[in-house]
Amino acid sequence: MKPVITAEGDLKKRVWQELQRATHDRHHEWRTPVLTSVGLDGALQARTLVLRHVDTAFWQLTFYTDSRSNKVLELQKNAQATVVFWSKRLGWQIRLQASVTVQTEGPEVVEAWNRLYQTPSAGDYLSAAAPGSPLHLQADNPGQSKSHHLALLLAQVTDLDWLELAQSGHRRALMTPTTLDWRVP
Repeated sequence: MKPVITAEGDLKKRVWQELQRATHDRHHEWRTPVLTSVGLDGALQARTLVLRHVDTAFWQLTFYTDSRSNKVLELQKNAQATVVFWSKRLGWQIRLQASVTVQTEGPEVVEAWNRLYQTPSAGDYLSAAAPGSPLHLQADNPGQSKSHHLALLLAQVTDLDWLELAQSGHRRALMTPTTLDWRVP
């Protein structure tokens, strides 16, 4: 059932509730958004990631990645990114503009690894071969690393473009942490 939004505060609250829910609900359509960033060659790069944590008070999203992946180097060079979410159930698309910080060490990484290391996902960050390595190199090095390669991508949201597609009429709003402006769809 689609939510009914009647006030500006309701919309912001509901969007962030859905984002928070997506971190726990494996079937939520917002669990796997697309992150678009600028590649080292200047071309746009788009990737699907898993949303791991949402800090509603600070408008921050957390994703995990392998510290050896190309996206880490790209985001370290140019931290600006767009994250796109679509939910057929809600009829909502959101596009977030964010500045992404990469963390490869520190207490947040240790805490994340402690939650992750006994799950099947831990193997993603223990591979001896870096993401994107040619298959023949992976076959030559099939084991696991002695240490993990987990990195956190912390996306600090600066603005959020919300679009509702509905038979009764589309609605659009642009939000920042302090404002909400209704827009023409």
